[in-house]
Amino acid sequence: MSRGSIRSREEIREAARVVVKVGSSSITGANTEHIAVLVAALAELHGRGTEVILVSSGAIATGMPFLQLDDRPTDLATQQAAAAVGQNLLIYRYQDALRPFSIVAGQVLLTAGDLENPSHRSNAQRAMERLLKLRILPIVNENDTVATQEIRFGDNDRLAALVSVLVKADVLVLLSDVDALYTRPPSEPGAVRIVDVPVGDLLADVTFGDVGAAGVGTGGAATKVSAARLAADAGTAVLVTSATLVTEALAGHPVGTFFTPAAS
Repeated sequence: MSRGSIRSREEIREAARVVVKVGSSSITGANTEHIAVLVAALAELHGRGTEVILVSSGAIATGMPFLQLDDRPTDLATQQAAAAVGQNLLIYRYQDALRPFSIVAGQVLLTAGDLENPSHRSNAQRAMERLLKLRILPIVNENDTVATQEIRFGDNDRLAALVSVLVKADVLVLLSDVDALYTRPPSEPGAVRIVDVPVGDLLADVTFGDVGAAGVGTGGAATKVSAARLAADAGTAVLVTSATLVTEALAGHPVGTFFTPAAS
């Protein structure tokens, strides 16, 4: 199917190029074993010829225990140190999970400045295109060891949206610890799942909560909506759901919240 032609979650199975983003809380700490479930779902896509890019948070959260940190650091230098340790371990865990499927991962670290600089942007695009043609699975993360507060993406939902635009993905799947977007925080009475978001829907009556309870990530429902709109406006269909439903999401089952893309 051509980009922009995926108009429903059922058509996700037909996508030629998919970007999947997973949050820190879904793959670190007690949820580290979820990496195997995520990788199995990506490997199934890869095995039927779909080009897959994974945008993965988790470097800082993965590095925290090795720096004897109980809480996410707030100062930039310690965040950078935790990311330097954690990124290496995170990629190792992914590659270890990918090995039974004979899939090789390629690490791509980006800063916001890279995607704003035309030369750097072109280099990143060319590198990922080549990785995909070589059947390598690119794993993208923010380059926390060199990013500054002023030029950070702020959350990997936005990074994933920008990557999906960069590579002209058919579908962007944003995974977190919540199964869908709701009209208010899902723990509150009266919260109703948002099934579909048509082009131009501003979700004016929706109330968004803060970062998830795990406290190791930087995104939340509002950042997912902002990222989903960015990607959908550029012609990429978007599905927002939980990491535990990744297999169902990539198979086109009726899960999550679907953002209809604008005509590309």
